[in-house]
Amino acid sequence: FSLCLVGFVEEPERKYCFECDSREQCQEWIEALKRASYEFMRSSLIFYRNEIQKMTGKDPLEQYGISEEARFQLGTHQ
Repeated sequence: FSLCLVGFVEEPERKYCFECDSREQCQEWIEALKRASYEFMRSSLIFYRNEIQKMTGKDPLEQYGISEEARFQLGTHQ
C-alpha cells in the first residue's frame, strides 16, 4: 500500500490521507483532484475562451452576459 496526503493552501488544517494500491495510483488521484479544482477549471475556461476568440473574432461568453474580462483574469499569488 501507498499513502498520499492532500492538503489545502487556503485551509492548512484540512488534510486528507488516501491509501492506494501503488504510488502510481496515488499520483492518479492527485492529478484527478487537481483537474477537478476551481483554479484548473478557471484557467481552462480562460484558455479556451481566448482560443475561440482568436478563431472567430467573437467572445464566446458574451452571449451569456459574461463579457468582463477582468472577472476571469488569472492572478499571481504572492
